[in-house]
Amino acid sequence: MEHDLSLISTIAGGFGMALALGLIAERLRVPALVGYLVAGILLGPATPGIVADMSIASQLSEIGVILLMFGVGLHFSPGDLLAVKRIAIPGAVAQMGLATLLGALLAKCWGWDWGGALVFGLSLSCASTVVLLKALEAQGALESMNGRIAVGWLVVEDLATVLALVLLPPLASLFGGSGEAAAQGSLWMAIGATLLRVSAFILLMLLVGRHLIPWLLRYVERTGSRELFTLSVIAIAIGIAYGAAIWFHVSFALGAFFAGMVMRESSHSQRAAAESLPLRDAFSVLFFVSVGMLFKPGILLEAPFKTFAVVTIIILGKSLAAAALVLAFRYPLRTALMVAASLAQIGEFSFILAGLGMSLGLLSEDGMSLILAAALIAIAINPLLFAAIPALQRWLLDRYELARRLDRREAPFTQLPMNTDHKSLEGQVVLVGYGRVGQRIAQSLAERGIPFVIAEQNRECVEKLRKKGIAAVCGDAAEPAVLIQAHIANAAMLVIATPSPLDVRKMTETARTLNPDIEIVVRTHDDEEKQSLSGEGIGAIFFGEEELARNMSRHVVERFLPSAQTGERHVAMAEK
Repeated sequence: MEHDLSLISTIAGGFGMALALGLIAERLRVPALVGYLVAGILLGPATPGIVADMSIASQLSEIGVILLMFGVGLHFSPGDLLAVKRIAIPGAVAQMGLATLLGALLAKCWGWDWGGALVFGLSLSCASTVVLLKALEAQGALESMNGRIAVGWLVVEDLATVLALVLLPPLASLFGGSGEAAAQGSLWMAIGATLLRVSAFILLMLLVGRHLIPWLLRYVERTGSRELFTLSVIAIAIGIAYGAAIWFHVSFALGAFFAGMVMRESSHSQRAAAESLPLRDAFSVLFFVSVGMLFKPGILLEAPFKTFAVVTIIILGKSLAAAALVLAFRYPLRTALMVAASLAQIGEFSFILAGLGMSLGLLSEDGMSLILAAALIAIAINPLLFAAIPALQRWLLDRYELARRLDRREAPFTQLPMNTDHKSLEGQVVLVGYGRVGQRIAQSLAERGIPFVIAEQNRECVEKLRKKGIAAVCGDAAEPAVLIQAHIANAAMLVIATPSPLDVRKMTETARTLNPDIEIVVRTHDDEEKQSLSGEGIGAIFFGEEELARNMSRHVVERFLPSAQTGERHVAMAEK
C-alpha cells in the first residue's frame, strides 16, 4: 500500500518540507530557494529519515521545468529572441567553449581521460534557465532588456546543449566509450538529423501553432468556463513539450518555451500567464527539491578541494568570461554584471549531460557526484549574487576609473543623431516602448504627421527605426538621461507603452521635473495597477490589449490638431 501511494507521499513530503524550510530560510534572510534545496537533501537517500521516490520526484520536477519555460515564452516573443541574437549567439558559444575548456583541463589535471574530461567540461558550461528565471523574477528584471539578454543567452545555450546530447553517442567511440549508443550512426548524419528535427519543430510552431493555438483559446473562452481555459493552457504547454521531446527529440524545456512564444501572439497571453502562474510556482519548488535529493553530502568530506575547484570555475570562471564578452560588445557595466550572475550556476541540462556520459562509459560516478555537489552550492549562492549586484556595481564605481568609464561610456544609439529634424524635438510625443502597443501608436502618429521620438531598450530595434528615418534613442526610460536625450523638456506628451508600474513612476517623476505641464498617458494590465497609478498626476490610463492600443492611439492623436491657418502642428491639451 505504501508503494501505491508513492506519488502522494512524494508530493506531500516535498511540499511540506519545502514550506517549512523555505519559511525558516526567509526568517534567516536567506532566499527560500536554499530551503527548498535543503528539503531535497533531507528527503534524499543520502540522509536518514523519510526517503521520497527519486523517479517520481524527477518527473514532477520536469513538469516544473515545462511550466516555467512556458511562462518565459509567454513574455518572450520571437522578436525578443532575434533582438538579442548579436550578443546572445556569439556570447553563449564563446562562453560555453571557454567553460568546457576550463572544466576539461581541470579534469585532465586529476588524471581523467579526454572522454570524461569533455563530458565534465560540457556539464559545467550550461547554466540552468529555471534558476535564472527565479532569480530574475525575484529581482523584477525578467522583462527588462538586461533580463532578455540573459534569457536569450541561456536559450542559445539550451539549443547548443541539445546538439551536444545528440553528438555525444557517435563521438563516444572515439574517446573509448562503450555500449550500443557509442556505435550509433555517423557524426555528420547525427548533426544533420538534429538540425533537421529542430528546424521542423520550429517551423511547425511558427506556421501552424501560431494560428491553431490562438484559435483554440478563443474557442475555449467562448464557453465561459474558467477551469476549461486553465486546463487548455496547461494541456497546450505540457502537450507540446511532450510532443517535441517524443517526435522531434527536442528537450521538454525548449518545447515548452516555443509553445509559450507562439501563445504570446494571442490576445489571451496575459490571461494564460495569470492562470498558469500558481502551478508554475508550485512545480518549480519540486524542481529544486529534486535537485537536493541528488546531492550526496559525503562528497564534501571525500573531495573538498575538487569540489571547491569546480565551484570556482562555475561562479568565477564562467562569470568573468561572460562579463568580458558583454563588455566587448559595448554593453554597459550593469548589463555585464547581470549576465555574469545569470551564468554563475549549472542545472538540469548539466545533470542530463552527466547522466548520458555515465551511460556511455565516459564519466565516472565521482564525476557525477562532483557535478551535483557544485550545482547545489552554485544554485544556493546564485540568488545572493543577484542581490549583491547593486552593491558590487557601487563598489567598482567608487574605486576604479575603468569601471566608471565602462559604466558611463555611450553605447550606440543612446543619443539622437545630430541631423535629427528640429520639428521632431519641439511639441513632440515621447513614446516609451516599441512593442505591439507602441507600434500601433507610432503608426497612428506617423499616418497623421504628428512628430514623435521613441525611447526603446532594444538596441537592434532602435537601429532599424533609425534606418527608416524615425527618431529613436536606446536605453531604459526609467533612467533620466534617456528621457533627456528624447528632449522630454520640449515635449507635449509622454506616452508610456510599457506596463511596469515602478518604471512608470520613475518616468513620471523625471518628466514632471523637466516639463511640469506635460501630459502623461500610460498603459497597465489591470484595475489594481490603474488605481495605484491614478494618484500620480497621470492624464490617462489604459489597460487591455487590442482595446488598449486602439484607445491609446485615439487619445494621443486627438490631442494633436492641425492648424488650418499656418499648417503647423500644435497641441490642444485637455482641460483637467
